[in-house]
Amino acid sequence: MDAPVNDFAAIDWDRWTAVDRCTLVFVLDGTRVLLIRKKRGLGAGKINGPGGRQEPGETIEDCGVRETREEVGLEVGALELAGILRFQFADGYSTHVHVFFTEQFEGEPIETDEALPFWVEQDQIPFDEMWADDRYWIPMMLARQRFDGRFLFDGDRLVDYELEPAASR
Repeated sequence: MDAPVNDFAAIDWDRWTAVDRCTLVFVLDGTRVLLIRKKRGLGAGKINGPGGRQEPGETIEDCGVRETREEVGLEVGALELAGILRFQFADGYSTHVHVFFTEQFEGEPIETDEALPFWVEQDQIPFDEMWADDRYWIPMMLARQRFDGRFLFDGDRLVDYELEPAASR
């Protein structure tokens, strides 16, 4: 879908395809979660988890591992799928995001040209500095409840959404 879109109800989500397939990886350490302040690209300046675009020939899990290594210097393993998010932007851009979490990691987070990582207690996540959708599905992820979400944004503004629990695998 590359034409401007501003009506959530008009989107045929069953036939919808994204411009990009992406990942988000949330590294959990006890009661803490690793977040990043994104330095460039879509969402620059916002807080999120490490992640990015899937490359040709790469599995979505491999993408999550690679992006986490590139953005924060951690080696992660045992990625658990938390949910699927589909984002349609009013300007025509779209992305299909696989959200993972893991408690398996090696190393210490490092700052890179893409991200400034930091640990935060799960009950102190700074939702006001994140994408507007995060406050709806991150609590589900932390509760280990699978989710499936569809979101329409106009720039940084959340226009409308649907979010529901998904079947566990």
